[in-house]
Amino acid sequence: MTQTAAVERYLDELARQRRQSPHTVSNYRRDLRALDRLIGELPEKIGYERLQTHHIRRFIVQLHAAGLGGRSLARMLSAWRGFFRWLGMRGEIGANPADGVKAPKRPRHLPKVLSPDQAVHLLERDIGEEALELRDQAMFELFYSSGLRLAELASLDISCLPDLTDGEIRVLGKRNKTRIVPVGNKAREAIRRWVERRAEVARTEETALFVGQRGARIHPRVVEEQLKKRALAQGLPIGVHPHMLRHSFASHLLQSSGDLRAVQEMLGHASIASTQIYTHLDFQHLAQVYDTAHPRAKRK
Repeated sequence: MTQTAAVERYLDELARQRRQSPHTVSNYRRDLRALDRLIGELPEKIGYERLQTHHIRRFIVQLHAAGLGGRSLARMLSAWRGFFRWLGMRGEIGANPADGVKAPKRPRHLPKVLSPDQAVHLLERDIGEEALELRDQAMFELFYSSGLRLAELASLDISCLPDLTDGEIRVLGKRNKTRIVPVGNKAREAIRRWVERRAEVARTEETALFVGQRGARIHPRVVEEQLKKRALAQGLPIGVHPHMLRHSFASHLLQSSGDLRAVQEMLGHASIASTQIYTHLDFQHLAQVYDTAHPRAKRK
């Protein structure tokens, strides 16, 4: 099996059998193309079957020197490792050359969040009766109300509407895992107003809850652009994006409740370690309060 054929068969299996999202498959394709390019630049002409661990370490050093960060390198190594594992299961290679290779440590960046006042300012805006304005309001309220990922919101169908009567919504998250999240009154009202006007925009056969101007399922890029426009119109930072609303949802909920497990469930995190980053955000807030209020913390 040629290298190109092996990659395509692997990606096809990811898409068809493992039901990975098109976005994930696209990322794997890009990472495996980078691997092919790096192999082609080696002084000796070798294929996958002759790759050794020292080759993989060399590739990582090259990519890091070219400016690729720790997070990107870790993702790339994960893609390579999975591909080599797949080759090994088919007898194409012996040992997995990517096993034991680690990406450079990356600095821990806390996610950016809106303050509660900024979130309210973003959402409490006078909007008209245009259908697409009602759609945008419903999307943004739902992001902040329920902490959805962008892909989760874009994939919602109108079949989710009966659940809204009970104040919840069922979403399909990463790894095709389904979870139920609560939906607040503001978001439910905004969705109700949009649904009343949805037929003016949506194609007859379209099942998506949120649609674009042409009546088909809305593209995630459109959601990002509309949120950026709203943030600029409201005088908020230019970097406002859907994931910032998800981060804000988690941070504000944790500050109010202190229930890390509940936040984990609502975000759909497989590991609580992913959710614990919001405890650092909460600690930053507490540290600021301490520095401002404690008599022994104040500078003279």
